[in-house]
Amino acid sequence: MRISIYRRAHFNAAHRLHTESWSDEKNKAVYGKCNNPNYHGHNYDLEVRLSGEVDPITGYLYDLSDLATLIKEKIEDRYDHKNLNLDCPEFKEQNPTAELIAYEIWKILRNDIDMKYDLGVKLWETPRNYVEYPAR
Repeated sequence: MRISIYRRAHFNAAHRLHTESWSDEKNKAVYGKCNNPNYHGHNYDLEVRLSGEVDPITGYLYDLSDLATLIKEKIEDRYDHKNLNLDCPEFKEQNPTAELIAYEIWKILRNDIDMKYDLGVKLWETPRNYVEYPAR
């Protein structure tokens, strides 16, 4: 039996979208309020999806308690109450857009989750805007 399980999480973080090689005018035109030199914050909501075959002995696809711990230790502790541009090495050379944050979260989790599971990440930057990786 193939099935999906989901775990939701939350973190708060600040960021600034800015391309160093562009003028201030172009940065403001492209990124708008997200280019604030003093940064700005979001209350991010995260949903992690694992899909695969249920273990016939345990009845689990994956222990949700283990998934919760993994997300807490690898994602929430890493990003919560951080300035993504300044505190996270993965965003030293790339803009911490919702798209790239979701992809980085996926990569981090993929390192610790067996390849027998399909892994998906949804990240809400606002209640109305979210991204999903991989795209369906």
